[in-house]
This record gives sequence, C-alpha cells and structure tokens, in this order.
Amino acid sequence: MMGAQWKAKHKQDAANAKGRIFTKLAKEIAVAARNGADPDMNAKLRSAIDTAKKASMPKDTLERAIKKGAGLLDGPANYETVVYEGFAPHQVPVIVECLTDNKNRSAQSIRQLFRKGQLATSGAVSWDFKHLGQIEAEASSNDADMELAAIEAGAQDFESGEDNEVVFLTEATDLDIVAKALPEFGYKVLTAKLVYRANNPVSLNDEQRSEVEAFLDAIDADDDVQNVYVGLAG
Repeated sequence: MMGAQWKAKHKQDAANAKGRIFTKLAKEIAVAARNGADPDMNAKLRSAIDTAKKASMPKDTLERAIKKGAGLLDGPANYETVVYEGFAPHQVPVIVECLTDNKNRSAQSIRQLFRKGQLATSGAVSWDFKHLGQIEAEASSNDADMELAAIEAGAQDFESGEDNEVVFLTEATDLDIVAKALPEFGYKVLTAKLVYRANNPVSLNDEQRSEVEAFLDAIDADDDVQNVYVGLAG
C-alpha cells in the first residue's frame, strides 16, 4: 500500500491538512537545496519542487524554502532524517520518517505516539518492505502507452493511480534516470520519490481499520514527521 492512502479515506479539516502538507514539503525542499539551489543540477530538489507544485504550494513559500536550504536566508537548514519502525494496533507494520532539527524532541514525540501500538528496533519492520522509487505521471499525448513507457524508460512495474495518473515503480537507484526518460514516451512526471512498500500488507475489518487510521493520523500530524509508510491492505 502506498504511503498516504489511508488519508484519502479520512475526512480532515482541509485547511489544516493543506498547511501541514506545505510545512512538510518546505522542509523537504530546504534539505534538498543544501546540495544546490538549481533544480536542473539537483535531482532531489527538482523532485521536491515537482511534488510541491502538484500540491499547489504558493510560489513565494516554495522560493523561500529553496533559499533557506541553500543558506541564502538565516543560515542553512539543519534538518536530519531519523527513521522509526514499529507496529500500529493489530500488528500493522509502520515505518515513520522524521525530518527534524531536534532528535531528542522527535524521539520523545514518537515514543508517546506509539503508546497505542508498539515501537520496535531498527530493522524489525523494514525487512518486510521494499525500498523503491515511485513516480506519479500523467499522459501528455493520446497515444501514450504505459507498458511501453515503463519498459523503454527502465521502470520495474506500473499501475493505475488516481485521476488518470499512472504510477511507475523503479529500483531505488534508477528513480532519477526513469523520471528523466518518461517524457520522451509521452508521460509528464508529477512527483518522483523514494518510498517503502509492504511485501505482506495486513487485512483488517472496518472497526480495526478505523483504529489504525486514527493512530496513523496522530503520527502524521506531528511536526517532525515527514512520511508514514504502512503495511495495510487495500
């Protein structure tokens, strides 16, 4: 299951949700911009900008995040990535990626948030996930063929996404190469990022699922949490 699918089924305050998304994206852009403020020379920044544009992030917010990351505002952004693994209720495996400027604060928050589940040691859950590249794209021509595009661009697999989008899956190391190649085969890239996907997602009944969704929403709402990946079926 994709990282954030559970959110689509959950009614949230739209304005709050949007604000949270922009905060997370701004941090991602700032971190990527540490390696240079020119997206043409910085694949990670280009990918973060594409994701921000898809989410309709205001241009000035986007530009400020690039400047902050490149150290052109008040010093460089000192964010570190920290990954936590554990289980939601009903033994649903979860990987949480934090982007934080205070690891102690994050650790405390995550411990608190996992009280209704179970925090585990590094490797306890990730062995049962694939780490791969995920590209969301849309056809830019009527005769675009997703299977042909996947083969020619070097993707490992593809599937239909939401709103006529196609999701191309790649080896983690091939993400940028495939993203650059897809436009030649009739696909406009909307987002390109590394994700975790569960090998053995857990199936739950509606009541159990609601409990897990509430647990995941609480984690996702934490300011230091950047991405949440969950092994939840359908």
